[in-house]
Amino acid sequence: MAEQKGPGVGFEFPTFPVSWMKRDVLLFASSIGATYPDELHFLYELNPKFAAFPTYPIILPFKHTDQEVIDFYARSNSTPIEGVPKFDTKHVLDGERKMEFIKPLPASSEGRRFEIRSKVLGVYDKGKPGTVVETEQRLIDADSGETYTRAIGSGFYVGQGEWGGPKGPKTVNFPPPSDKKPDASSTFQTTLETALLYRLNGDYNPLHATPEPGVKMGFGGPIIHGLFSWNLSAHEVLKTFGGSDPANLKEFQARFAAPVKPADKLIVDMWRTGEKDGQGFEEVRFIVRVEGGKTVLTNGRALVKVVGKKESKL
Repeated sequence: MAEQKGPGVGFEFPTFPVSWMKRDVLLFASSIGATYPDELHFLYELNPKFAAFPTYPIILPFKHTDQEVIDFYARSNSTPIEGVPKFDTKHVLDGERKMEFIKPLPASSEGRRFEIRSKVLGVYDKGKPGTVVETEQRLIDADSGETYTRAIGSGFYVGQGEWGGPKGPKTVNFPPPSDKKPDASSTFQTTLETALLYRLNGDYNPLHATPEPGVKMGFGGPIIHGLFSWNLSAHEVLKTFGGSDPANLKEFQARFAAPVKPADKLIVDMWRTGEKDGQGFEEVRFIVRVEGGKTVLTNGRALVKVVGKKESKL
């Protein structure tokens, strides 16, 4: 595919080092719903198959090398992109996230030098509603140059459009099959403290901890991280179809559609499509919805090596 051209495209953000300990990946697995005893390899460091949950690197652009809490707003005030207006990062929402798993992630970064390299893939002016900035972030071993994960994300800068930029390509959608029930459904009951645990991974946005920002933004109080629901659904898909083996997840993506409130009950509906790539990974589509309420993640798509079909709980 030819590289796109346009304002900001190819702009590289400063590279920064990242690190993690076994303790970090244990906390992450606990915070996204890994279960005892069948997923002890994510929850106990002396398990013979101990591993990091594959989506863990999604947190590293927030965490960097820190073990202590940080000022979220100061860190997220990122480098302005050359060739486009400077956008206000206090009014940005997650649009969509996709991750490709290229090399198995070590359970700790100890003894190696990892870094995140980021560049702009596109900046799209959506008129009055705002601007979409699409970026690529690679987790790279600084010494070997090898890429471990590649993440593509879009941020939506609310009300910051109409600057004369390109409208951008048509969005590709992956809706669930309309003619059949889910092959599997799982539920997860969040609590008033779910986001307070998840934020300890390194995503310290006050919107998820204290009422004031959410009241200002019209949510009525705190909301749960969109990436919590994203990671939770990655866990449910891998557990249901991939035997909770990190090697069985090749790609994972979803679009953020609506906020989740603390204590909402989440339902992950999953469909096998039967479509396989050349390496035996099958496409699974999914949505995440609040029981009795809105769909909060759409466009859910994963490539999974299916190792055992569990019966639907519907």
